[in-house]
Parts: sequence; C-alpha cells; structure tokens
Amino acid sequence: MSAAPDGKLPNIKFDGNAPKLDKAQLEFMKIIEQQNLVRVEKLQRIRRNNLITAGILGASVLGIYAYSMLSVQQEDFLDDFEEPKKVSKQ
Repeated sequence: MSAAPDGKLPNIKFDGNAPKLDKAQLEFMKIIEQQNLVRVEKLQRIRRNNLITAGILGASVLGIYAYSMLSVQQEDFLDDFEEPKKVSKQ
C-alpha cells in the first residue's frame, strides 16, 4: 500500500455489501482467540521463568568471581617470601 503525498495512509471505504459471518464462524473465531490467549500467557510465563533463571545464574557467576578475587587478594604467603641465605663453605 503506498502512502499519499502528505505521508498519510489512504482512507479505506468498506462496502456495505460485505458478507455477514454466521454463528458457527463467530464461535470458531472465539475458540481460536481463546486458544491464542492461552498460548500467549504460556509464552509469557516461560519468558518470565527464563529471565529469572538467567538472573540467578548471572548473580551466581558474579558472586563466584567476586569471591575468587577477594580470596586471592587476601592471600599473603608470597608477600613474605625471602630467598634462603646461602651458606658459604669455608
């Protein structure tokens, strides 16, 4: 569909002779709409659970990394390392 020169989409005029939907078609549309709402709710729940899992895993990784850096920083066994004095043999 092409836009009008002023950037707006053209107006569509519906003909009053459009076929009317019968009761069975309307019921079918309601059933499909209900199934679609259930599907969307399920996908939203899965997405929320995935985000929660990602957050927990990310926090765990950052916690392990921070703990590792802190524990390595506190080690001081190499700070007092002195070379053994050489014993001269006479």
